[in-house]
Amino acid sequence: MLAMSKWLTLTPFMSNRYSKRVGFSCRADSVQPHANGGVDNNKKKKVVVVGSGWAGLGAAQHLCNQGFDVTVLDGGDGLGSPDNVGIQGFWYPYKNIFSLVDELGIKPFTSWTRSAQYSAEGLEVEFPVYQELPQLPTPLGPLYHTQFVRLPLVDRLTSLPLMAAVIDFDNTDIAWKKYDSITARELFKQFRCSERLYEDVFGPLLQVGLFAPPEQCSAAATLGLLYYLILAHQKHFDVAFCRGTIREKIFEPWAESLEAKGCEMLEDKMMTDFIFDEETGCITEVVCGKESYCADAVILAVGITTLQEIIKKSAALCAQEEFLKVLNLAGIDVVTVKLWLDKKVVIPNPSNACAGFDDLFGWTFFDLNAIHDEHKDDQATVLEANFYHANELLPLKDELLIEKVMSYLSKCTKDFESATVVDKEIGRFPKRLAHFFPGSYKYMMRGSTSFPNLFMAGDWIINRHGSWSQEKSYVTGLEAANRVVDHLEEGSFAKIIPVEEDEPHIEALRGLNRRLNEIITQVPLSSYFLQ
Repeated sequence: MLAMSKWLTLTPFMSNRYSKRVGFSCRADSVQPHANGGVDNNKKKKVVVVGSGWAGLGAAQHLCNQGFDVTVLDGGDGLGSPDNVGIQGFWYPYKNIFSLVDELGIKPFTSWTRSAQYSAEGLEVEFPVYQELPQLPTPLGPLYHTQFVRLPLVDRLTSLPLMAAVIDFDNTDIAWKKYDSITARELFKQFRCSERLYEDVFGPLLQVGLFAPPEQCSAAATLGLLYYLILAHQKHFDVAFCRGTIREKIFEPWAESLEAKGCEMLEDKMMTDFIFDEETGCITEVVCGKESYCADAVILAVGITTLQEIIKKSAALCAQEEFLKVLNLAGIDVVTVKLWLDKKVVIPNPSNACAGFDDLFGWTFFDLNAIHDEHKDDQATVLEANFYHANELLPLKDELLIEKVMSYLSKCTKDFESATVVDKEIGRFPKRLAHFFPGSYKYMMRGSTSFPNLFMAGDWIINRHGSWSQEKSYVTGLEAANRVVDHLEEGSFAKIIPVEEDEPHIEALRGLNRRLNEIITQVPLSSYFLQ
């Protein structure tokens, strides 16, 4: 086998014009092979990718480049699933995604964008473009340059003791197990954050970053997210947005590029089971209802809820403990509301995070006139609000939901009080996002599985790259592609750009912390007490 250590690192569905694919016709009482099962196709090795989001298309992209016969199955949620919900930011450290769009020859992003944070009392924080300001060592940059409107300096300074936990959390398996059992709220309490800092800053950030209230978020996930996006380097919190929907600006041209390379993109193909060779343990076919697709390797690049549905239907997966554990995981409800108003409302910042309007959910709203090309010349305001952990909003009728949204917006900007909604577009997505709840780490999967030729990818898959969200999804897709290359012993490994190295003082402190932890483990009875 090719050595996995050869993986290289460098520093550096469809739009309406796509017609629906009609699958191979089959008898109702049998599973029939799809066309890819009976054709020699120049003896190319066949790879089936389930899922068409960042992870799925990322894997398909590299495998197509290596000459494999790749089929992408979309389960019916559309191109980009499970990553096509709402407005998503692209932060400075998303180096692999930025490299991808350069490779595709597209320019989908805005410039770096200022943003703000609101509570029910009004504006709380304004976030500048940090790379335009003097660079300070972490954590001084975010602490000094961020414009806190109402939070006193003494409250801000209570964030500094939290750096001890940030240094201790080094994204290893040991660190995840240590911190995953406690809530984010317990973490902030343990390190003596002030009540106001927690309520006005950290709590809201988690409600729109991990999509749940802090008391329902893992402390390990909290530390990982805060360090990657905010604390690692001052400029990391700088964010850009798509100049249209992610599907339109990125996924559609990406899919066209893949099809031009021979990748087969199939819509409405919900996977239901596997057929595998009992002697080798390898999967030989992916079953979608009455059809099957031959495979030399398979990549599952779907969200938690979709995978849970697949597991419940699959006799093959139900027999594996690692997949049964996934049934303990949970998803988070999302509601998206796009509104066209009858007048122009001045929104000071294009991107806004909000919390404190209701203890159960966080939300964001975006000025689409400033972000999306199609709305730049509109005479009236067009905006989108996305609600996370939206259990109580999900069942509401459209009229009541819009009434609530306009009420919330009015607390952020008074001019919304005199505006009228003239058109709307509402999306409801039950259990769509991964919930990193306390104790969830032990149920999450790694990139390799007990099936020798089945590999996993997605933003909830355990890996050690250190990235989050879309970037992590894409990276795990590349990692899955590398595992296929290694397993099939063909092709070259994808080059994955690593996260930026720790600043020297953080690296030194982490080294010291590791040595202290090693010494502590040598103390008699050190493992006797609950950690």
